[in-house]
Amino acid sequence: MLKIVIDCDADAAWRAVHSPRAVAELYGPMLDLEPLVPSGMPSAWSPGDDVPVQLSAFGSLPMGRQLIHISERSVDEPDGRVRIFRDSGIPLTGPLASLDVWDHQMAVSPAPGDPTRTLWRDRLVIGGPTAPALWPMLWGMWQWRGARIKALAPTWAHDPVPDTVEPPVDDPGN
Repeated sequence: MLKIVIDCDADAAWRAVHSPRAVAELYGPMLDLEPLVPSGMPSAWSPGDDVPVQLSAFGSLPMGRQLIHISERSVDEPDGRVRIFRDSGIPLTGPLASLDVWDHQMAVSPAPGDPTRTLWRDRLVIGGPTAPALWPMLWGMWQWRGARIKALAPTWAHDPVPDTVEPPVDDPGN
């Protein structure tokens, strides 16, 4: 599980979890996701989506196929609304196919005391006979993912805050 505060607002983070492009950037260049359907990857994930993908390490080493199944919900907590995005798909082939439980949930909410930032919680629950052996590799991937989330979050805002604000120019025509 990751629990980090990131430098974007909760709306921007919520848009990012729905973006296959943003998700691909989180894993890049370590892992690539390629859609296995003729229609390609959706521009945004929606509840009910079932998207089979091919996973490749470093662009060339096949890692198997995975079904991504999307659902979402929200919960009102004392500090505000928490939106939860869930992938309850399952690895279909490759090393992860020995897992019979795959439950990935990402929760975003305004950071306590700073609504311009986001509290990001990212949890993966796995199960199956090889889960203990695969856990160290997935833990390492999760640490990479957390660093990438922190690095990329500022780019998710539609209107980033400029480094400097220029004073307004006086219009001599007034």
